[in-house]
Amino acid sequence: MQRDMDLKHLQRSIDLADEAVREGNHPFGAVLVSETEEVLLEGKNSYSVDRGPGHAEANLAREAARQFDAATLLAATLYTSVEPCSMCSGTIYWADIGAVVFGMTEHRLGELTGDDPENQTQDLECRVIFASGRREVQVRGPFEALEERIAAQHKAFWKSGGAS
Repeated sequence: MQRDMDLKHLQRSIDLADEAVREGNHPFGAVLVSETEEVLLEGKNSYSVDRGPGHAEANLAREAARQFDAATLLAATLYTSVEPCSMCSGTIYWADIGAVVFGMTEHRLGELTGDDPENQTQDLECRVIFASGRREVQVRGPFEALEERIAAQHKAFWKSGGAS
């Protein structure tokens, strides 16, 4: 049951990443889901507007912190196509979001993007960042069932020159 729900919301995050690309942004999407499985918010990368710091997860976490109380967020799960980077992990932590589910690792993303100046990713697992905090953030991922689809999405994007 949990796996089916995770796959459903991860699929939506992948669809949002496709939408982000069509809008001229990098291929990242995120969905925030309540403990009752209600979609609370969706987020996309906003590179074309802010040239980098507007990652899908950080955009979503900041908006969630403005709209919902801590109890709601602590019981919520953020779904994202790719493991949150260090910036996004910190933002998720400070927004009080209780769980993260991701499809593909940040390490794999780094392998796909290489030295692309638009994705200077750090090879740092979100679990390490969350474990450094004073409260638990549950993490599930990667999901092998979706990893190749996500990888293909990024291979197509970054090899095409990205959103430059």
